[in-house]
Amino acid sequence: MHELLDASAVTLARWIRQRKLSPSELLEALIARIADVNPAINAVIAERHEAARAEARAAEHRVMHEPPEALPPLLGLPYTAKEYISARGMPLSAGIWSRRHIRADTDAETVARLARAGAILIGITNVPEGGLWMETYNDVYGRTRNPWDLSRTAGGSSGGEGAIVAAGGAVFGLGADVGGSIRIPAAFCGCVGHKPTGRMVPNTGFWPQASGELSAYLVCGPLTRRVEDLFPILSVLAGPDGVDEVVRDWPLERPADIDLRGVTVYPMTGNGRVWVREPMRLAVERAAEALRERGATIGSIDSRRLRNAFPIWSAMMSLSGSPPYSEILGGGQPIAVLRELARLALGRSRHTLPAVLVVGLEQLSNCFPGRKQALVAVGKALQAELEAALGPRGVLLFPPYSRPAPRHTMPLLTPFDFVCTGLFNVLEFPSTTLPVLWHRGLPVGVQVIGRRGADGLTIAAAQALEHAFGGWRRANPPLLAAA
Repeated sequence: MHELLDASAVTLARWIRQRKLSPSELLEALIARIADVNPAINAVIAERHEAARAEARAAEHRVMHEPPEALPPLLGLPYTAKEYISARGMPLSAGIWSRRHIRADTDAETVARLARAGAILIGITNVPEGGLWMETYNDVYGRTRNPWDLSRTAGGSSGGEGAIVAAGGAVFGLGADVGGSIRIPAAFCGCVGHKPTGRMVPNTGFWPQASGELSAYLVCGPLTRRVEDLFPILSVLAGPDGVDEVVRDWPLERPADIDLRGVTVYPMTGNGRVWVREPMRLAVERAAEALRERGATIGSIDSRRLRNAFPIWSAMMSLSGSPPYSEILGGGQPIAVLRELARLALGRSRHTLPAVLVVGLEQLSNCFPGRKQALVAVGKALQAELEAALGPRGVLLFPPYSRPAPRHTMPLLTPFDFVCTGLFNVLEFPSTTLPVLWHRGLPVGVQVIGRRGADGLTIAAAQALEHAFGGWRRANPPLLAAA
């Protein structure tokens, strides 16, 4: 059992192809693991066990009757997906009370691609209401807890994914990231997360529908146990589908083909605005030294434009063509912020406080349309400046958040700290996050960031860091704790 809960996706896929492991055996081990840990962490909010069992039996039949080279790359690997990504017959509430009965009638393109690659969807995971928050909580399914410390947040918006992958309940997870929604949960929960280059993975079937520039900033990607799992999954997810008009065919360089002796590493411990705590700064410094010991060169980048990270992210998101957040929460009609705040005070609102506050910030920012255009220009200039500095073989090391996983509700005191990740969404840069240190029993992660299209490079550097520091270890929350 422990081998199945601790092995990488690459290893498990190899065992299946070698007929050392039955897909049904693996699936049942994960179903049992979810049953053990989910009462404590509340990560998985819907299951499809019977359908998954049928798919596992079909996968086993293929293994027994087809040559290994004819089998799809992810055959028999159970995974979970966050609730914003459509999966036929599964919940699609987005954590919004008025949508609590909604079910998806089709599969998102990412889910369909994983199915064609042989992966088996085992369940759907929890998200924050409306998605734009770094703590996973809503009035439909409740709060997701960090498997390392139940008093702390698992992050968001792919918090359910981060928690269940960290606890060994899924071989990998499918998340989505528009401001850190893959990388923050990965950092808080101690697993591996990759936000692909913008315009690399189609968002067809994501809710709410992403189009135009929003579909460049929002990217679906994997959360995994090990860095070696990222590239095989990304290779399945990437590429145009003929529907999402912004997606292009990026060439993917294999991480195994990259020699770190030709890589320059640029460590940065913050953007000059966010107060980054000592454990996060130490993780960046030690990661840089580990890469230097493996042949990389250390460089420096001084970009004062990073100080404008939140205004840049906010302006570029606002002008991306995204639907107003207030209308997403209100089912097509904008919610009244003051009324909802009053209802929250009386315990009568079906919205969460962070979601209402985000609507207030959105409406406030709409009062300055001219400044938004200027900030978009600053963001584009920063993108060009950083790409020129990084070049084809440069990576930036950056904290994924200001500190390790905070206690529940504490992110409300530092609502802008997500820009440690969010800035790189609107710059469309790939970013791989992995644990490198542990502080008071909590994982401490680092982002490895490259210029657009350099996904293979960030994964290669992250794999070297995993070898240096050990990487993911399975979290064991108290079993059968009260939800």
